[in-house]
Amino acid sequence: MKAGLAALAAAMLLGGSVVAHAETLKIGFLATLSGPLAVIGQHSRDGFLLAVKQRGGRLGGLNAEVIVEDDALKPDLALAKTQQFLLRDKVNFVVGMLSSNVLQATFQPITESGTFLIGVNAGTSIFAGEKCNPFFFSTSWENNQVPEAMGKYAQDSGYRRIVTLVPNYQGGRDATTGFKHHFKGEVLDEIYVRLGELDFAAELTRIRALKPDAVLVFMPGGIGVSLVRQYAQSGLAGSIPFLSAWTLDETTLPAIREAAVGLYSSSHWAPDLDNEVNAAFVKAFEAEYGYVPSNFAAQAYDAGLLIDSAVAAAGANLSDKDALRKALRAASFGSTRGHFRYNTNQFPIQDFYLVQVIRRADGNYVTSAKRKIFEDYADRQAPKCPM
Repeated sequence: MKAGLAALAAAMLLGGSVVAHAETLKIGFLATLSGPLAVIGQHSRDGFLLAVKQRGGRLGGLNAEVIVEDDALKPDLALAKTQQFLLRDKVNFVVGMLSSNVLQATFQPITESGTFLIGVNAGTSIFAGEKCNPFFFSTSWENNQVPEAMGKYAQDSGYRRIVTLVPNYQGGRDATTGFKHHFKGEVLDEIYVRLGELDFAAELTRIRALKPDAVLVFMPGGIGVSLVRQYAQSGLAGSIPFLSAWTLDETTLPAIREAAVGLYSSSHWAPDLDNEVNAAFVKAFEAEYGYVPSNFAAQAYDAGLLIDSAVAAAGANLSDKDALRKALRAASFGSTRGHFRYNTNQFPIQDFYLVQVIRRADGNYVTSAKRKIFEDYADRQAPKCPM
């Protein structure tokens, strides 16, 4: 059995598909697997594939064919891969979408085709609000929510003068907007950099000159590794607190290591989140892949469980899209976050935590949940959703 699952994994990791027999559930998995954000794509892909492998290559009682493709963080390439999924592969679900610019490029053709889109990361605000869609479900969050939690922490901690440093695209703009929902002090400067930027000398000089009480940072993947290292080397870490959203997590900590210990971030998940499903997931993931999963892996794993539960509840009838949609909205599965439920816009209502970087007894650098910032937190875009 183990050898069979290993072969299944190898086929999917090569970007190919799993040969299935009888009726097949076809899933196109689109992730960023090259460039500075490749590590996030790796975690997401591995989390989703673990859910499939644990079920013997079947979801909802059907053989699952998972076709993995790399969007390389390029919207045009993402659109081409999406059209391939829809026209050539005729998939039942498209899963993935790690960045807001990729989601924006692919959202319309997928949903207009009547194909279910399960977003495992990008939570572009407009798709949670006025452009929500019956065929789009998220297993992550709306873009504002994670920085909203950090904004609440900053406000409660007495910080009054903040600088924000984020990539110049929709996700970055949403992060800055989200932070300011609960932070009532002064934002001295909103610094936007090119997505993929690796040299932050000019930005760190600006921060030093402004002398804020703290800096709010959103820099994912390899971009975050470069920034945190440069922040520590500049000497700013000893004088200006570093508050993170999507920067300090299990995708970046293996490279940052000791320089990140003690720093804070906000998240809806951590490896030590205390529930039975999460403990089993983290243990299985580390055994399967040899590294600690991140929230990106957990979100994608939950997407696999969501599809499994929905297809089963719909009687494995892939043509009954109303039944599938109803079952997806019910979200009847045990999540890595504990209880999982959807709002009317098909984004999760969930808890958010203050997490801190620690070094585990086994030497791994991980985030650890320290306290709850928000409980059953619904995003602010849901009232704008016409569904």
